[in-house]
Amino acid sequence: MVFDSKRKASDQNALVPAAKKVRSEVANINKNKSVLQAAPARTSNLFAPIMLLEGHEGEIFTIKFHPEGQYLASAGFDRKIFLWSVYGECENISVMTGHTGAVMELFFSTDGSNIYTASTDHTLGLWDVPTAQRIKKYKGHTTFINSLHVNRRGTSTIVSGSDDNTVKLWDVRKKQSFASLDASYQVTAVSFNDTSEQVFSGGIDNDIKVWDLRKNEVLYTMKGHTDTVTGMSLSPDGSYLLTNSMDNSLRIWDIRPYAPTERCVKVFTGHQHNFEKNLLRCGWSNDGSKISAGSADRFVYVWDTTTRRVLYKLPGHNGSVNDIDFHPNEPIIVSCSSDKQIYLGEID
Repeated sequence: MVFDSKRKASDQNALVPAAKKVRSEVANINKNKSVLQAAPARTSNLFAPIMLLEGHEGEIFTIKFHPEGQYLASAGFDRKIFLWSVYGECENISVMTGHTGAVMELFFSTDGSNIYTASTDHTLGLWDVPTAQRIKKYKGHTTFINSLHVNRRGTSTIVSGSDDNTVKLWDVRKKQSFASLDASYQVTAVSFNDTSEQVFSGGIDNDIKVWDLRKNEVLYTMKGHTDTVTGMSLSPDGSYLLTNSMDNSLRIWDIRPYAPTERCVKVFTGHQHNFEKNLLRCGWSNDGSKISAGSADRFVYVWDTTTRRVLYKLPGHNGSVNDIDFHPNEPIIVSCSSDKQIYLGEID
């Protein structure tokens, strides 16, 4: 009997760890359930909250959503322009080839039927989206073209900025530029204003020149950045200009007529530029409440334009984030990087 009672006691002791194990597993299951229940609600029609797009064979310098939001286009060092579906499994729809140098920046036309590209092969390209063919090649710059922009009202004019120290204006129906503005320094970023009566240019002299296109001369200069301006973006309402600079700051400028002489209204910090000296771009959300910018520290930064707070610092990339874009209709941001990858992500 003594032996039996001992055995029973030892059996009970043996059961204790097993019971503990079962309890801990049940706790884990409950914990996992609560984790699953606590997952944030989906805010977009993306296939998953984060989508990774792969296919480029080199650094990706530029990315833009189609105006209707169904597609996006990307391009970079491999000289190819990729068109992707935003929804479903983000399939690659077409690849456009023809440039013999890296594609530095691209834009869709306002109706989304064409893509305009600026390249280090000294040319601009006009591409037909449905057929994935190049329709026109614009020649006139004598060296690398760093930036371009398309006017918002119709698509009859494009502006380009180059290392040849000029800003050129083009009628898309003709192959030659109709105006060339001497910026005195290499031009790394350009943009139209809302009415396309003015052009903004930034470059290695750190200043933003505002050109009057009726007189083809500098109307005024906006000073404040202390290093090369790498990107610029016009606000959705056309009242403000966002600029990204190698001085590790973003600035918002009031570009309305009769604004005070000190036009810089906000400065944002947090993102980084580094020795690579990439032309890191920037952009606005569709309602103007958020801005984002490329950063060399591999993160995608999103700021609140009112409070200047960093709302998101999104990880994932393994190289410099060179360009970003906000979806025109949904809370989605896209980023492209020197790691040859594109991320599509949901935000609130």
